[in-house]
Amino acid sequence: MRPLSWLSPLLCGAVLVAGGYAGLAGLGETRWVPFVLGLAALVLVDAVGTRYPASVVLAVQAGLVVLVAFSDGSGMARVLFLLLPFSAYFAFGRVVAVGVGVASAAFLVVAFQLTVPGWTRSVEHVSDLLMFGIGLVLALAMAELSAAAERNRVARDIHDGLGHHLTAVSVLLEKASAFRDRDPEVADRAIEDARESARRALEDVRTSVRALREPFRLAESLAGLTQGLGVSVDCTGDESRYAPGALLALYRAAQEGITNAMRHAQGSEVRVTVHCGQREARLVVADDGPGFPPEREGIGLSGLRERIAQAGGSVEVVAGSGTRLTVVVPRGTA
Repeated sequence: MRPLSWLSPLLCGAVLVAGGYAGLAGLGETRWVPFVLGLAALVLVDAVGTRYPASVVLAVQAGLVVLVAFSDGSGMARVLFLLLPFSAYFAFGRVVAVGVGVASAAFLVVAFQLTVPGWTRSVEHVSDLLMFGIGLVLALAMAELSAAAERNRVARDIHDGLGHHLTAVSVLLEKASAFRDRDPEVADRAIEDARESARRALEDVRTSVRALREPFRLAESLAGLTQGLGVSVDCTGDESRYAPGALLALYRAAQEGITNAMRHAQGSEVRVTVHCGQREARLVVADDGPGFPPEREGIGLSGLRERIAQAGGSVEVVAGSGTRLTVVVPRGTA
């Protein structure tokens, strides 16, 4: 899923309101059929465009933007040209995006030259062109920031998921080595669990890279996460009240807590409890190890705090006689 997927519907909605008002108020000639159908098609293409070649999608978007621009009586539709370099950035990179932006600006200049004689002496049209240039710079900057945020999100997902599974594989292989002579059956089962954990690691990376398209089930995912690790899980409440982003944030918090407990706690018991209440969901990961000093908090917990903060929640770590990680996320967080 491309970052800022709401941008195209927002701009199309603004153009629809402006063009509709201009047409109804007699302030401009709005050709209703191509205008409305073109805007609807733009939103649709933006929603399903990832399924088709990027060059084809960009060409279709350009054609629809031109159609809407010439059908709009308000002139507001010129802002839709900013969608082209924005889309090109995620499909082809910065250089192509800049080229598309320059081409869009050149197209507007040619259109003014052909349809508005003497436009260079019109403050309105010159201002429109200057504002388009400013909008172009802002659109490219927004694309840069969105791409950086998406890279950070994917990096956090891969770190949280892969780190947990590799720790699980290490622990299970150590268990197999310890029981190889004493109880071959236990050793074989540990190796099989390690193989399964490695398989889940690969699937988790694939899930992190692709967009979240299917409903996320927290209880089911936590059960798979802790399989074979001797970690107790207790999930209560109604998770269907919560957005997938909130549930995924809780899942990543559980991953980080379990990974830290298995890697550093040196205890005999790890417990995960989750309650999805009417207003907030609370997850607790507790172990009976010796705990750790707050200054030893690593990149994993720092990334977790950032992730939960983006979800509108909070993170608390209490270390003493054991370590207790508590994460609270409000209901309805996207």
